[in-house]
Amino acid sequence: MFKKILIANRGEIACRIMRTAKAMGMRTVAVYSDADAASLHVAMADEAYRLGPPPVLKSYLLIAKIIEACQESGADAVHPGYGFLAENPEFVEAVEGAGLTFIGPSANAIRQMGLKDAAKTLMEKTGVPVIPGYHGDNQDPEFLSQQADEIGYPVMIKARAGGGGIGMRRVNEPSAFQAALKAAQREAKASFGDPHILIEKYIDKPRHIEFQIFGDSHGNIIHLFERDCSLQRRHQKVIEEAPAPNMSEEMRAGMGAFAVRAAEAIQYEGAGTVEFIADTSEGLRPDRFYFMEMNTRLQVEHPVTEFITGQDLVEWQFRVAAGEPLPVMQEDLGIDGWSFEARIYAEDAAKGFLPATGRLTQLSLPAEEKGVRVESGVRQGDEITPYYDPMIAKLIVHGATRAAALNKLSSALTDFHVSGAITNIAFLTALATHEGFAAGDVDVGLIERDLPKLLSKPNPPGEAFAIGALAALGLTGYRDETDPWGALIGWRHWRDAKQYALLDWQGEPVTIPVVSKGQDTYLLDLPTGEIHLTVLERRADGLSLRFGDRIVPAKAVVGVGEITVIFAGQAYTFGLANGPEEWREEEAGGDHLISPMPGLVKLVSASDGAIVSRGDVLIVLEAMKMEHALTAPRDGKISRLYVSEGEQVEDGTILLELETQKG
Repeated sequence: MFKKILIANRGEIACRIMRTAKAMGMRTVAVYSDADAASLHVAMADEAYRLGPPPVLKSYLLIAKIIEACQESGADAVHPGYGFLAENPEFVEAVEGAGLTFIGPSANAIRQMGLKDAAKTLMEKTGVPVIPGYHGDNQDPEFLSQQADEIGYPVMIKARAGGGGIGMRRVNEPSAFQAALKAAQREAKASFGDPHILIEKYIDKPRHIEFQIFGDSHGNIIHLFERDCSLQRRHQKVIEEAPAPNMSEEMRAGMGAFAVRAAEAIQYEGAGTVEFIADTSEGLRPDRFYFMEMNTRLQVEHPVTEFITGQDLVEWQFRVAAGEPLPVMQEDLGIDGWSFEARIYAEDAAKGFLPATGRLTQLSLPAEEKGVRVESGVRQGDEITPYYDPMIAKLIVHGATRAAALNKLSSALTDFHVSGAITNIAFLTALATHEGFAAGDVDVGLIERDLPKLLSKPNPPGEAFAIGALAALGLTGYRDETDPWGALIGWRHWRDAKQYALLDWQGEPVTIPVVSKGQDTYLLDLPTGEIHLTVLERRADGLSLRFGDRIVPAKAVVGVGEITVIFAGQAYTFGLANGPEEWREEEAGGDHLISPMPGLVKLVSASDGAIVSRGDVLIVLEAMKMEHALTAPRDGKISRLYVSEGEQVEDGTILLELETQKG
């Protein structure tokens, strides 16, 4: 077994790999960019080596620097994690050329499955069913448009390299094909250095079902059952589960056999995933699934497989890479219960799931107990930067049945609290309690169909407003009870002290009069009526409050320009209405185009003095390798352009200014 391994990655997956490595007695080496110098994965490692500045092209993708770190540290093996260089055959060859072991498949296996068109051609020869489409080399736009016509709309444009939804576009009609093709090619070129695309028939009610496979150097290849990854937005997975709901034993056996056959075709070694798309327009049928792609690495969602099988897949990776046979065979494996994984991201679901940034002023995780697991690469006080995937954590749960596991997921989400950055926790909570999802009626289009309902936010209860008001006035913080002046906050000698808290809820200012009645009791005049509130105890980890005859715990976290109130299992974030004014969408929609997220200015199709019409694409931003087109908010003339292609901009940056065109 290896003595020291280097993890060529960052964040939660680097931390995850280190935990198993340390449990097996191995020393660990981290690599980092300047943005990650104080990160959790660096702190966990036995030693760490700098790669370069924050951009991935200058740090985590520098093969030579990583090999140099291996040699300096004396590491004898490299684990790539997922993303970055995990599926780069040149990296595998560089690692092996340096006399080290790559913990993953061979460069040849990665190459054979790395390009979707070649992989599908190979699968056709192997007898694995593939979806109808064009997978050839001719990339002439007019020819591709003709192929789409022959396949029949709607079609899906896909980059042949990479994955994660990058370079993918659904096209519903011929008139939209060329614009979608160019956008997909730009994304593919930027992310994978390869603009080559393929076209496939779009399936109306698809389910994304994948099989975890594992092979060793002794010729053994098995599968560890399926995962359902159908809950997606913009082709990015949101909640995964294992096993797949409503999966018959006949279909599981058939898909599993094809997954193993796909791996055998390339003599696969290590962890991998064979992904299928299932046509569920007439239900989940054993004759309606097709090979989509193979990921030649460990998947983000591997913990759900670990929960239902009781196996540590990272340990398997180490053992297989060290030349050991698989620890169990197919007949030794079984499915135990049900598991879900929810990905907690810093992103604004209401703005199309745009990535967000910020410093995590509060990070309160659910307690890890039987059936609850949290994988994270950040701590309270860490910053979510615009340079990398904005994942905060993965929440994984396990229960005896699907219903039990789903209840556990919903409960754990209510105990997951973050402030300092916008997150998707409220969205995930709504999804976990979605009626169709709870019934197992899932498909890739579920989120898009029900998005307005999933994004709707109930108004906070009066108690939450009251707690926010006290926090805004500085009346919820811990006090030194030995300080006689500390007890006089809010006190007046002749009459009740009256103050005004100014909060903002979803763009609407709320003024709340607060009267101190003495002995930490307050009367608050809310729009919904009066509330009497007594602060019984202030602790570092929260508050104990009395509303009438009811005593409840709560927490108020004051951040920059905002207050997050955690009450009754929910988190409510209020703005401070008397803080710095921020651009609102309706204000910005007049004379300015403002960046809705941090990102890279990929394309500028506007120029000073240009006449534009409402809806014209003026600027294309790239964030998390996905392109986002920003359009003119109204008709007008561009009076000033503030950015140029290649610039990195922050959320709220003014990109250009409009003036009214005079007739």
